[in-house]
Amino acid sequence: MKLQQLRYIWEVAQHELNVSATADSLYTSQPGISKQIRLLEDELGMPIFARNGKHLTELTAAGQQIVAIAGEILGKVQDIKHIAQEHRDNKVGSLSIATTHTQARYALPSVIKEFMHRYPGIKLNINQGTPMQISEQASRGVVDMCIATEAMELFENLVMLPCYQWNRCVLVPTGHPLTQTESFTLNEVAKYPLVTYTFGFTGRSQLDEAFDKAGLHPRLALTAVDADVIKTYVRLGLGVGIVAKMAYDPVVDADLAPLDASHLFGPSTTKICLRRDMFIRSFIYEFIRIFAPHLTRELVDQAMELREKRDLDTLFKNIALPVH
Repeated sequence: MKLQQLRYIWEVAQHELNVSATADSLYTSQPGISKQIRLLEDELGMPIFARNGKHLTELTAAGQQIVAIAGEILGKVQDIKHIAQEHRDNKVGSLSIATTHTQARYALPSVIKEFMHRYPGIKLNINQGTPMQISEQASRGVVDMCIATEAMELFENLVMLPCYQWNRCVLVPTGHPLTQTESFTLNEVAKYPLVTYTFGFTGRSQLDEAFDKAGLHPRLALTAVDADVIKTYVRLGLGVGIVAKMAYDPVVDADLAPLDASHLFGPSTTKICLRRDMFIRSFIYEFIRIFAPHLTRELVDQAMELREKRDLDTLFKNIALPVH
């Protein structure tokens, strides 16, 4: 059994059993991967993948367990490399972050600037995607961490570290009727077509929950993953925008009026997620601290030891999160 064979079966499973796509991602040949999988199956005396002719159709029952363990082994191999790098030089290495557009565009720039000033020898990679995509990347060990608001609780091997709370504002053109009332209601907002985030993005679940609870079914004129797109269509008169407060720029968006909507919607919490069994290099601790100063190394280590969500909730219960 070779480490390369374990990597091949793991990667094939992550690429929906598409050997050709796996070969492309690993810069190797499709026949080479197929041969190594066959050799591993022969050694084990059982199939890892079910087949229809030459095509892989599904993981066998044993294959599911084998691939899961292979993923754990590959994660530990990566940890060994990180430990060696940490002891050789703790200011050299790479940091890969998966996050959403809102975090990358509005929350991270100042943090990235400070981090790169302190650690010029660290190669930084930022991947953008849906909350589900980036959570899966963190769960699989493709990235070191993910930063988002939604979907991360679906992955049991991710530890969620609460960073800050945020709420929304209703964006309308200056002079819009909603600007004439001191405290507008959800009913008044629902009278207009809405332009807001796509379901699953940037705290959208809190927005839907508020309307559902009030028995309201507003018309969605357009949904987008990008607050800048939402603002563009609000300017065109397509509807009333609902975005994260942090997405409003008083200079760039001076033609729009941001109406505080914290009395309408519950706050959302942005979290950093780490794979539970990962080795955390010192510069990763430092990045977390820059992004969320209350997340000290000691607190992160405590959180990584906990297995139950209720224990994590208890750990962070008395910590006042900053509000953005």
